[in-house]
Amino acid sequence: MGDIHGCIEELLDLLNRLGYVVGPDLTVTPPAGHRAVFLGDLGDRGPDTPAVYRLVMGMVDAGQARCVIGNHDEKLRRKLAGHRVSVDNGLALTLDQLFHEPMSLRRRVRAFLEGLPSHLLLDHGRLVVAHVGLKQDLQGRKNKRAWAFAVYGDTTGERDEFGLPVRRDWAAEYHGPALVVYGHTPVPEVRWLNRTVNIDTGCVFGGKLTALRYSPGVGGEPDLEVVSVPARRTYWVSPSFPAPARR
Repeated sequence: MGDIHGCIEELLDLLNRLGYVVGPDLTVTPPAGHRAVFLGDLGDRGPDTPAVYRLVMGMVDAGQARCVIGNHDEKLRRKLAGHRVSVDNGLALTLDQLFHEPMSLRRRVRAFLEGLPSHLLLDHGRLVVAHVGLKQDLQGRKNKRAWAFAVYGDTTGERDEFGLPVRRDWAAEYHGPALVVYGHTPVPEVRWLNRTVNIDTGCVFGGKLTALRYSPGVGGEPDLEVVSVPARRTYWVSPSFPAPARR
């Protein structure tokens, strides 16, 4: 599932579309034989980051889901650990939401984030999941270079006209055998390129929340299906993401 950014209602809509049953206390019953994988950036910018963390942490604790860390998650982790970070790009909203919650939740979120991996190898290495994606030579590596690439991307050190880091389009040069599923950079529609797929379709910006169903297929090729739900509204305006059409 792509970047949620605190959009709890859309997450519930998407889980329902995928056959999950979510109770009033955010406990989840998955469809038989299914497990969710979250691409990170669970919070910031959206209306209810604490609820998103509660739901995802509960699923991970129950063995119903796995999750990789995103750059927004990492920034929150550092803030909760007492490091000095800038509270821009939605972090101030997350902190306000969290500090209206019990201290126990903040401790639980910090511990959860400290345990998240940078990327996952699934289906015997045929599927790679990372927040920003991952080049072939870094897949399966547990070093600082692989972690930085998976969480922040292949940055040039420059800033664009919107003040955002300039990143190289690693997917355009990717020719590895594994399918890489990633998010981070919001796109109006799912982007397929080489053996990569970007499923961050900008829910918090008024786009969609998207999941990719992945099932090992006959003959080595998996069965893939894109499932999306529309954002209920625009929660955060981005100069680099197109405004949604009126519905």
